[in-house]
Amino acid sequence: MNISMENILAHISFFFLFMATAFYWGNLVSKTRKLNDFGKQSIKIAFIFITGFLITRWVQANHLPLSNLYESFMFLSWSLSLLHINLELKSRKNYWLGAITAPSAMLTHSFATLGLPKEMQQSTMLVPALQSHWLMMHVSMMILSYATLLCGSLLAITLLIITHDNTNKYIFSTNTKFSLLLLFLRKKNSYLYTQIESDSKNTFYLLSRNFRKCQLIQQLDQWSYRTISLGFPFLTIGILSGAVWANEAWGSYWSWDPKETWALITWFIYAIYLHIRMTKSWQGKQSAIVASSGFFIVWICYLGVNLSGIGLHSYGWLIR
Repeated sequence: MNISMENILAHISFFFLFMATAFYWGNLVSKTRKLNDFGKQSIKIAFIFITGFLITRWVQANHLPLSNLYESFMFLSWSLSLLHINLELKSRKNYWLGAITAPSAMLTHSFATLGLPKEMQQSTMLVPALQSHWLMMHVSMMILSYATLLCGSLLAITLLIITHDNTNKYIFSTNTKFSLLLLFLRKKNSYLYTQIESDSKNTFYLLSRNFRKCQLIQQLDQWSYRTISLGFPFLTIGILSGAVWANEAWGSYWSWDPKETWALITWFIYAIYLHIRMTKSWQGKQSAIVASSGFFIVWICYLGVNLSGIGLHSYGWLIR
């Protein structure tokens, strides 16, 4: 009964994540408030069902459901959904945000439910080293950090994609004040704007389009920075708690295990990003390049090391 209930909860949550993604992407095209609202409600419902899945799994296994790759991906999807809901509350006007975060939760969920074989989806007993109260602290903090950092890096990647198109860049950079003036006059519906518009309709269109594009780039940059700033402390806590746990289990705080090494590399990448943002005042494309590189480093640390089947952290994740 528990297994069937888990399957029901997993598939229902995937359905609503898929619908949320469809609504948010549809909203990018039509910019309809209803689609955006449907997306918000869908991902909230999905979050509730994923929570129910994790609780059911927890009760059945009598431990935090993070004993294998399937459970960790479901927890990652739950973390991405939670992050999405929080970001939505803080950025109600950013209609584009859901189009980035919702697909992330859906894809991780689909990989867990559709990409992994049934054998890997079964709940397993914890090996002795994992039977510790540090399991909840270390693993949950690491997964939460992965979700937050991946989201921040995806925002940075989106920024790079948008800035890759340099069309009319010169016009915008040399006439920013003029474009702002035109936009101000347009809102006021003044006679002066009518006269200017009649003489330079094409110019105003280019300037206003680039102005909106610049606004979007600034928003992506700010939210990427805020999200990574939130995830970095989670990563730090996860690494420190893991070191304490390692000392209890193996008698050493640090053993240069592949997972530990890549976690340290991940920490340094995002530390460099935050450093250049705070001290060098690098914003936009320059800092986004550093943040986007962290996206691939996180996946190597989280998934690549486990799939390789090497190191002390490979047990319990893959059936070998």
